[in-house]
Amino acid sequence: MTSTPNSTTTVAQACWTVAPGRAEIRDELLPPLASNEARVRTLHTGVSRGTEGLVFRGEVPASEAQRMRAPFQVGEFPAPVKYGYVNVGVVEAGPADLLGRTVFCLYPHQTVYQVPAQAVIPLPDGVPPARAVLAANLETAINALWDAAPRLGDRIAVVGGGTLGLLVAWLAARLPGCEVQVIDTEASRAAIAGMLGAGFSLPRDARADADLVVHTSGQGAGLATALRLAAFEATVLELSWYGNRAVSVPLGEAFHSQRLTLKSSQVGQVATGQRGRWSHRRRLELALSLLTDPVLDRLITHSAPFQELPQVLKHLAGPSATDTLCHRIDYPV
Repeated sequence: MTSTPNSTTTVAQACWTVAPGRAEIRDELLPPLASNEARVRTLHTGVSRGTEGLVFRGEVPASEAQRMRAPFQVGEFPAPVKYGYVNVGVVEAGPADLLGRTVFCLYPHQTVYQVPAQAVIPLPDGVPPARAVLAANLETAINALWDAAPRLGDRIAVVGGGTLGLLVAWLAARLPGCEVQVIDTEASRAAIAGMLGAGFSLPRDARADADLVVHTSGQGAGLATALRLAAFEATVLELSWYGNRAVSVPLGEAFHSQRLTLKSSQVGQVATGQRGRWSHRRRLELALSLLTDPVLDRLITHSAPFQELPQVLKHLAGPSATDTLCHRIDYPV
């Protein structure tokens, strides 16, 4: 970050998707800080691989363009657009009670930025900044389990062992009496599933008769597996978002005779059962408070400097990033 000679504006750098499949770093001028704002110097951002991959590839349906806007998005889908919502940084100007504090904000990938002070949430004690990039995915996992409403002792299958699926499994495995199994095509996910308190299986060997199935793989084959594993009158909770891709759903076979429920969940709205009492901020504060467990560091498998982010986005949006869970972006200090 540098200041112009008159010190009234600040130069920042931000990552923009400038066309489907192409991103670049752009300079931006920040205006003088308003009285109700905080200026944050970014330490880390996280790439939300599923949603940001769809944005990078230009696969956001026109019908969802407004609903899928990030809180501080600039530009419109498909491009040019500045998109992202996982930002951890230090407040360097603004209200006295925030100065010097490490905070989380739903802001895109940018070196320094200014937002209303109420848009940042200080990290709880015991949550390292580098781990806090998991907060948005953990918030989604919390909302999913609120929607799914598992019961004590349930057999729970999580189809899709990516970052979100593993966080769902981690939360579910802490419920008394619940048996949780992660199902994924990557056998390497078995070790991390075990560290999180869950079992693991390849799709062909997965245990059937699950009381609850949560699907997060983003693939039609994964949804078919989820339906196959559901027990009589069980719920299959769909967390994958497919953008503008059509997905074949096998609603023949045993779907009706098993009286299955296929239910959607999306983090944009607080789950119905909590909506009357929980705000978006309170839910995000809960997610941050749960990030004190060091085992969650295992979910951050890759990191790269900010200047490499355009190449990282291209890699993560392609088919060869199967070994990547959470990819953290690190900023110069």
